[in-house]
Amino acid sequence: MKIRTLLSILFILFAFGGEPLGAQRPAQGPLRKSPSNPRWFTDGSGKAVFLAGSHVWWNLQDNNLLMIKGGDPPPVFDYAGYLDFLERNHHNFFRLWRWELTKWTGRQWSQLYPEKELKYCQPHPWIRSGPGVAQDGKPRFDLTRFQPGYFERLRSRVRAAGERGIYVSIMLFEGWGAQFLKDAWNYHPFNLSNNINGIDADRTGYYLVQKTGMGRKILAAQEAYVRQVVDAVNDLDNVLYEICNEAGPYSTAWQYHLINYVKEYEASKPKQHPVGMTFQYRGGLNSTLFEGPADWVSPNPGSAKENYRENPSPDTHGKVVVSDTDHLWGHTGGDAVWVWKSFTRGLNALLMEDMPPSPTWQDSAREAMGQARRYAEKIDLAAMAPAGELSTTGYCLTAPGREYIVFQPGNPGIFSLDLEKVSGQCAVEWFSVISGTTSVGADITGGGRHTFSTPFGGPAVLYLKCKPGK
Repeated sequence: MKIRTLLSILFILFAFGGEPLGAQRPAQGPLRKSPSNPRWFTDGSGKAVFLAGSHVWWNLQDNNLLMIKGGDPPPVFDYAGYLDFLERNHHNFFRLWRWELTKWTGRQWSQLYPEKELKYCQPHPWIRSGPGVAQDGKPRFDLTRFQPGYFERLRSRVRAAGERGIYVSIMLFEGWGAQFLKDAWNYHPFNLSNNINGIDADRTGYYLVQKTGMGRKILAAQEAYVRQVVDAVNDLDNVLYEICNEAGPYSTAWQYHLINYVKEYEASKPKQHPVGMTFQYRGGLNSTLFEGPADWVSPNPGSAKENYRENPSPDTHGKVVVSDTDHLWGHTGGDAVWVWKSFTRGLNALLMEDMPPSPTWQDSAREAMGQARRYAEKIDLAAMAPAGELSTTGYCLTAPGREYIVFQPGNPGIFSLDLEKVSGQCAVEWFSVISGTTSVGADITGGGRHTFSTPFGGPAVLYLKCKPGK
């Protein structure tokens, strides 16, 4: 079977399901932390935005990962179909992946990703002009000359997403591959053998701020690339930036520097966008994210107290937190219960997809992100904050006295909720996470603690909309 045919079949399987496409208004922005409730972004109108969506490794550059067999050139990704899939599932956010390597040998993750397979990736930000041949057999890069087609693709993909109401986090650098993929650095543009500019980095030194002559030369080339990215998309409203995916803790000073560099460079431009820092793998600390200059962060599971898998911490330390399965499980975890726990603890949710026929955990997480986002759009999210102490479930998002969203993770479905601050009556709505259906309960009168019993089995959401008493 030809590679392109296989990719098309897999994408149909991947995108099947969800609701019919509906009209989406373009993404409004740029996003910024809400001044009144900095756990959420606001689009500038005062409306808070809950970010939720799925990302895949090939949504910017074409590559042949996982079930897609090796071959050069790699198959072309159906990006329009990917956006259709996001719309069907009512998603509004994804990471736009960048791979720095041109070629590598597959890592032994599973039988689907055998060691012997070569992987290829294109396009890249710089022109391959030579003279001389790089280690992948193609002309060497000229790191002073940018490839227009790469930045045209970047801009067109971000813009197309924005037209559908979807926000995009542009990944500027990628650190996991350089650390962990076999023979990876042999095929990096900043390897001396692969460029004509005399730039000679290494798999970890590339992610450092160095004061040597070579270190300054490397950083200058990186900053030039960052400026080119910002110039390509600065006028778009749906942009966020992520400095680097999973470089190790050695990269802290470098990432802090580039966060500030992006902010300083955008300060003189028409628009300023949020800049994020995601978990440093392996050995990073969540405190490094929360103490740094980033606007948003993606932590790892953390301690038992703040376990973002099972018991997410509601303390965001003044950052917008995007809880991403990539940094919590890799591509082996995350489900509907995780999504609703995250949302009712005041966090955004992001799922790393595999794209081939996916296990149930992914299907339920996809659906739950769209479900939670619909509730985020019907409530006054800018006024909502987690208050788990009000409910015996431990999961409650509320604007006290006015609105409550309570998540009951499982059975038995009996729990209580403190409605002391409610002076009038509340309309009652139940939502079944499993079936995706709602039902209306009898109105209740506020004051004191109330006991509720879910009208169906399994995970459930209680939504109360309350009116003040006379």
